[in-house]
Amino acid sequence: MINVTQFSHFRLVGFSETSFLKYIYFLVAMLIYMLILCANLLLIAVICRNRSLHEPMYMFPCSLFVNELFGSTAFFPLLLDQILSDTHTVSVPLCFLQIFCLYCYVRVEFLTLTVISYDRYLAICYPLQYNSHMTSKRMSVLIAVAWVTACLSIACMLSLSSTLQLCGNVINYIYCNNYSIVKLACSDTRVNNIYGLCSLVLENIVPMILIFYTYMKILRVYFSGSKQTRQKAVSTCTPHLVSLFNFSFGICFEVIQSRFEKSGLPPVASTFLTLYLIISQPLLNPIIYGLKMSKIFDMCKRMFCSKLLFIQLR
Repeated sequence: MINVTQFSHFRLVGFSETSFLKYIYFLVAMLIYMLILCANLLLIAVICRNRSLHEPMYMFPCSLFVNELFGSTAFFPLLLDQILSDTHTVSVPLCFLQIFCLYCYVRVEFLTLTVISYDRYLAICYPLQYNSHMTSKRMSVLIAVAWVTACLSIACMLSLSSTLQLCGNVINYIYCNNYSIVKLACSDTRVNNIYGLCSLVLENIVPMILIFYTYMKILRVYFSGSKQTRQKAVSTCTPHLVSLFNFSFGICFEVIQSRFEKSGLPPVASTFLTLYLIISQPLLNPIIYGLKMSKIFDMCKRMFCSKLLFIQLR
């Protein structure tokens, strides 16, 4: 066993040694990052510029788009640097900063999806009282609670991890991961494990119960309502359900990747499991919300056409 020491950097050994392909990987990663930036920034601009879209139905997805930018910016710049690097090392402060940002991204994503399910529940089950229940103030409070809760929770988690004595500095990932750092600890990790279990219950199981409850109520209204009610339920819930299922798949892949032995997996499959959670949501959400929500889609077309007309007139 390595002597108990503190390190100035971590080594990310999840990168395969394919130096002749690293420039192709760099270009592919850069292209994905640019697509994420453009798609999410476009929808944020459309929603913010049009006051008719300043409603919970659109502002909650806007919070998702901001979160996608936040998570992607925490991941891709360091990934691009590591792809071109020969040493694959990252300083300890930068590693913990990336953990904070990526874990906040995941928590905010899940909490926002939970809030959206509650919003859809009010809109479908209590359409006449919806405006009185979901006011602008309540909408802002729910968005703020999702972000603040996630940030405080991850800050507490990292404050525990940062005090651990480590037996090594090798992370078998292509990005910094708190679970991998805790596994490197030589000191007692019982407090970390207890906090992780409590966090799992409060921030994952409780929101899952709330989502399940809201959709049970929505299904009851769907099967007992009119054709118009069914159409409204399908049109308003489809983007959220697609995003929620995709996020759930990403979480499952992340658990498989980090918690279970993966030596039998081919490198391509291992990389896919690692990247799915971080890449799929920022790419998918702008598509499903931009295309499925006709008002956002129409605003995007109008903005795009007006810019083309302006260029032609010049």
